Amino acid sequence: MAIIANIFIDQGADFSITVNVADVDGTTLDLAGYTAAAQIRKTYESSSSSAVFTTSISSPTTDGQVTLSLTDTVTTALSPGRYVYDLVVTSGGGLKTRVVEGQAVVTPGVTR
Repeated sequence: MAIIANIFIDQGADFSITVNVADVDGTTLDLAGYTAAAQIRKTYESSSSSAVFTTSISSPTTDGQVTLSLTDTVTTALSPGRYVYDLVVTSGGGLKTRVVEGQAVVTPGVTR
């Protein structure tokens, strides 16, 4: 089961967050051979994503860390408001696991 973690994204600014991935007993997961994918959607039922995170698995993979990031160009294109997001890791064997999910709140910017 995924953990719930809400995030706040400043519109017009670069965004980055690192997620520590662990198994059900809290042991850090070795992400060797894994891939990661994360998206933002307006609602769970939305047919298309509002933004796609760039994902990067940290080295060494035994640290179990995945970084999610969005460029300032991407965050500028997001309208202020509440969205939902999640992060899914996929093992080399094809097993998909949702590790974190929650609300993504985009806050409006002033400086242009």
